[in-house]
Amino acid sequence: MADDSIAVVDLDRCQPDRCSYECASYCPPNRTGKECIVTRGEYYEEDEPFDGDPDQVRISEEVCLGESCGICVEKCPFDAIEIINLPTELEDDPVHRYGENAFALYGLPVPESGKVTGILGPNGIGKTTAVRALAGEITPNLGTYDEEPSWEAVLDRFRGTELQTYIERVQAGDVTIARKPQYVDQLPKQFDGTTIELLESTDERGALDDYIDRLGIRPVVDQPLDTLSGGELQRVALAATLARDRDFYFLDEISPYLDIGQRVTAARLIRELAEEEDRAVLAVEHDLAILDLLADTLHVAYGEPGAFGVITDPKSVRNGINEYLTGYLSNENMRIRPEEIEFHEHAPRETSKATPLVEYPELSKSYGEGEFSLDVESGTIYESEVLGVVGPNGIGKSTLAKLFTGALEPDEGDLDFRLDISYKPQYIEIDQPMRVDAFLSSITDDFGTSYWKTEVANPLQLERIMERNLDDLSGGERQRVAIAACLSEDADLYVMDEPSAHLDVEQRVQATSAIRRYAENHDETVLVIDHDIYMIDLLADRLMVFDGEPSEYGHAATPQEMRAGMNDFLSDLDITFRRDERTRRPRINKPESQLDRKQKKQGEYYYAP
Repeated sequence: MADDSIAVVDLDRCQPDRCSYECASYCPPNRTGKECIVTRGEYYEEDEPFDGDPDQVRISEEVCLGESCGICVEKCPFDAIEIINLPTELEDDPVHRYGENAFALYGLPVPESGKVTGILGPNGIGKTTAVRALAGEITPNLGTYDEEPSWEAVLDRFRGTELQTYIERVQAGDVTIARKPQYVDQLPKQFDGTTIELLESTDERGALDDYIDRLGIRPVVDQPLDTLSGGELQRVALAATLARDRDFYFLDEISPYLDIGQRVTAARLIRELAEEEDRAVLAVEHDLAILDLLADTLHVAYGEPGAFGVITDPKSVRNGINEYLTGYLSNENMRIRPEEIEFHEHAPRETSKATPLVEYPELSKSYGEGEFSLDVESGTIYESEVLGVVGPNGIGKSTLAKLFTGALEPDEGDLDFRLDISYKPQYIEIDQPMRVDAFLSSITDDFGTSYWKTEVANPLQLERIMERNLDDLSGGERQRVAIAACLSEDADLYVMDEPSAHLDVEQRVQATSAIRRYAENHDETVLVIDHDIYMIDLLADRLMVFDGEPSEYGHAATPQEMRAGMNDFLSDLDITFRRDERTRRPRINKPESQLDRKQKKQGEYYYAP
């Protein structure tokens, strides 16, 4: 194989007991008598023993013809093989490779005391591997996976770079790390106790009380962890991580389940930790508006998830995000996406000529005396529109969705829609030992058709997980399946509650495009509840804004055009946005900056005119 190619075998997908070794049978080098694709047991029997299935295959990268052949990739019935041409710009060997035909990571981020370093890229691209190396938990093998790695070799590799001093500290065992996990819903399984018991066990800097108050988790400190909502668990996890006294903090997604106000508060706390305590913070975040506000420098990560990942040299945050959105990295001379992600300023929707899908009256819903209550102004949802719904957590947005779907009955007002409604809830409960393809085929007769693949499966990247069980999926994979299930139903109204949660930036864009294109191509009506301003900006024609006092009472205004709705919403949060001059993407203004004060004075919180 050419030096700039690698072969990857996904051993979780390789199922020799269910195939006829088509990959080996059709391999051109094999057919000429060379040993390119053989079983692992056959290869290793005279070498060192290994763990795993000896009937699974290994591919000789020295003999393989490379991506220009690709016959084994096409013939494998379980999509377990990838032959990938690496970018020619990768002059060095990998920083770490997990073994033959396994994932390879190129490059490392550069933590810097007193600053927040951001990483922007898809899931499965090596961010966890990079953090384990920076924490000293693994010694990078520099691609030589069959020899014992050494920190001396790693230091020689990075000598004279910005990483040299940091690696010297790691080599001396002088770096301590605090981690905030990506999936906070796993916390109750890892810690059996109350919120305050967990938090007090992490209070190493005496900052816990301040974090509890500013993150708004005082009301739940005496509750068991397994009674908390996703947003409460996210804030507890953040407080527990920041309260530790460490050299290096790794924060894997701070935004899931948090509303935009809570996201901004979290970003401010993280910046304070870095700047005032002179700590190094590395943050992975998929909400680009928050990443823009949070980070001082940015590494873009690209590659093939599960196969190889490349982490670029540090860039300015603005340039890094803009290059990621345009799909072209200028310093690396690398195109990472065929199309640019474009943002459009929405003209007011002309509703006088639109056909109403449903007109709903004033509604109210209470959960009991002294409990949460919701009042909804009357309004109209039009055919073929995407209606965005925004507001803080605990303000009644999910309650409205359940009223519309009939899962809840209003106390006042009559919702006789007589509509077929397809609903994707906020918290996805599809934990069952059922394959993804069986689950989706039970929902629609269109499953497997070219139309369904083009409109639903391909944009949501479902092909590689079709044979997996629902209860084995990650949070992001489960989210994509739930969106597909919602769009696959025949309905008059599609209601989606937080479709962006646990999706990386690329997946959010693809999910947004799938939802928008489905609505436009089929003249369907979609109601989307989400906290990601980028997704709402790309999706929505109009906006329904919620305000009130979280967990006490909520008020839903009648739907209005985007600018008026966003101004109402953002003025309550005291946050202003502007559009980037180059890409027109939404950007949060720094609090009390000149532009922030100017827009507030003009009453223009949603992009200055």
